[in-house]
Amino acid sequence: MILTEGKNKSTHELLFCLHWQRTAGVCPSFAKAPRAMSTPSNVVSIHPYFKAHPGKLEAAKALLPEFVKITATEAGCLYYDFTICGDVIACREAYDGAESTLAHLGNVGALLQQLTQMTDLTRLELHGPAAELEKLKGPFADLNPLWFVQECGVQK
Repeated sequence: MILTEGKNKSTHELLFCLHWQRTAGVCPSFAKAPRAMSTPSNVVSIHPYFKAHPGKLEAAKALLPEFVKITATEAGCLYYDFTICGDVIACREAYDGAESTLAHLGNVGALLQQLTQMTDLTRLELHGPAAELEKLKGPFADLNPLWFVQECGVQK
């Protein structure tokens, strides 16, 4: 069987390629060589979870496009979106370092106050390198976040 790059590979074909790499130490011409592992140096991600007060979910959801509009102008924002499960609104967001994270909080502060009048912040996670998280411990102290220190990963 001859495979060419760009064609879909079956599970069997992918397993064959992995086996070939491990036993022969090389990759056949149809398989891509593995990419080198690297990790982002200063990316901070924030994961807040808001539980809507009874009857307030639609009003809270109406604020979300305003958060997106403001955040879209921030140079240090790497990604930003909202997901919803029942009456819980979660935000997935990442920034280029602690400074960009703090700038974002300043930009959405008034909207955040509005949102917390109709929701409760039930969980707040901050993920990133220890040095970047350390810069955020003072400004976030009153929110009692969970601090997840980056251990390892891959960046493409």
